[in-house]
Amino acid sequence: MIALIRKAVELGVTFFDTAEVYGPFVNEELVGEALAPVRNEVIVATKFGFEIVDGKIQLGALNSRPAHIRQVAEASLRRLEMDSIDLFYQHRPDPSVPIEDVAGAVGDLIREGKVKHFGLSEVNATTIRRAHAVQPVTAVQGEYSVMWMQPKAEVLPVLEELGIGFVPYSPLGRGYLSGSLNENTKFGDNDNRASLPRFTPEALQANRVLVDLLETFGRRKAATPAQVALAWLLAQKPWIVPIPGTTKLERLQENLGSVDLPFSAQELAELDLAASKLQLQVARGPLSRRAAHRTVNDRRRLGLSCAVSP
Repeated sequence: MIALIRKAVELGVTFFDTAEVYGPFVNEELVGEALAPVRNEVIVATKFGFEIVDGKIQLGALNSRPAHIRQVAEASLRRLEMDSIDLFYQHRPDPSVPIEDVAGAVGDLIREGKVKHFGLSEVNATTIRRAHAVQPVTAVQGEYSVMWMQPKAEVLPVLEELGIGFVPYSPLGRGYLSGSLNENTKFGDNDNRASLPRFTPEALQANRVLVDLLETFGRRKAATPAQVALAWLLAQKPWIVPIPGTTKLERLQENLGSVDLPFSAQELAELDLAASKLQLQVARGPLSRRAAHRTVNDRRRLGLSCAVSP
């Protein structure tokens, strides 16, 4: 994985996404070691907001208290081998802590030089506005893909108004939009897709029509379904930076091929219209319950998500 991350940098990836809960902790250490030789060439984002006890994530236990945010920042800095965290996200909203207190705590870390930019993840428009009024938000992360377009309605207009970048996670529908999964796919015990409604055999079969649509568009451009899905995202707005994750070099190279895959306005409209007519089974299930003009990177490129979010 260290070799793969370094290869990603060599191929032009400049934005990497991790979090303390990935592991927990192990992924931050891996990312820190991998990127240490090229630290000045890349942007690294990590996250706070969960309760971790004895190295285990406490399911449903959120913790965005200011004192905890500071503890997480200092621990993440050590694991990442960084002097300052480029982008520090609140991983999930914590209903027990006002977002103004969260924003203020991160603002203090920014003034101390321990953090450079403040981010939010899985938030609504109202929360974005409240946080931004206290400490300017640089980026918001959320699920967004040709399979899940809900951010278009409420979140993206607010981000455009305020000049905040958007970082779509699961831009390939957790691998489904690559076309490599079908109703016969079996998921291992450590693969959380096994617990998501979208990945039942029935849903995998029903949603195949979307992969077929991407394949149809891909044939016009000699591109794979994954490349079409990522190119669609890149074409939405210049301040949108998707973070596809992978463990395979060939997938990394495939994903990067989307950067040079242009979409005309007519093609975008055509794909949007065709996708809107599909009857998909895309309920988010357990995920829903856990709930740029001014991005940290001015180069419009894909980022690499270094782990799958729990």
